[in-house]
Amino acid sequence: MRIVIAGAHGQIGSRLVRILAARGDEVIGLVRNPEHVADIESSGGRGVVCDLERAPVAEVAEAAAGADVAVFAAGAGPGSGAERKLTMDRDGAIKLLEATASRAARYVVVSSVGAESPPTGDDVFEVYLRAKAEADAAVTASDRAWLIIRPGPLSNDPGTGRVRLGTQPFRAEVTRDDVAAVLAAAIANPGLDRMILYLANGEVPVEQALAGL
Repeated sequence: MRIVIAGAHGQIGSRLVRILAARGDEVIGLVRNPEHVADIESSGGRGVVCDLERAPVAEVAEAAAGADVAVFAAGAGPGSGAERKLTMDRDGAIKLLEATASRAARYVVVSSVGAESPPTGDDVFEVYLRAKAEADAAVTASDRAWLIIRPGPLSNDPGTGRVRLGTQPFRAEVTRDDVAAVLAAAIANPGLDRMILYLANGEVPVEQALAGL
């Protein structure tokens, strides 16, 4: 399976690259910084320089050519202002959606709990949640096969391999390791189609939690 990941050098994306490459998938990691290509390749993927905020749709489509699955795991990141939440977290997700439309690749999004009812204020985090909500709305309105994962607050603790997954909103902490593990398992399960899933650490092994859906 050929999988393109936007945000492949990010904290979740880099973990996902390693998991997918280790199981034999062909991974194309989109990165903004040319210096990050070597990191993607050392993890078993193929790094491609493509700045989602600046590249036209046609350039992104070329970078993602042939993908069976497109994963949006990119983000403006902590410390960025409200404007970049819109240009990256919202517009970047929509651009990748459009860029992979001709092949109709399955589209998987890392969103956030809170996007189901985003606030209306101008605080950076409030803008971030609105950006995620608007990106998710574009995805759900498309005719694509899609899956949206909305994890709770993220931690860098070691993964547990045990999670809580559900279709109704809830908020609890989850490790980035476990988010990547859920993404990898979900990518391999095409039956998880047109679903919005909320994710936190819990008591159920990842594969069993997904099977329960």
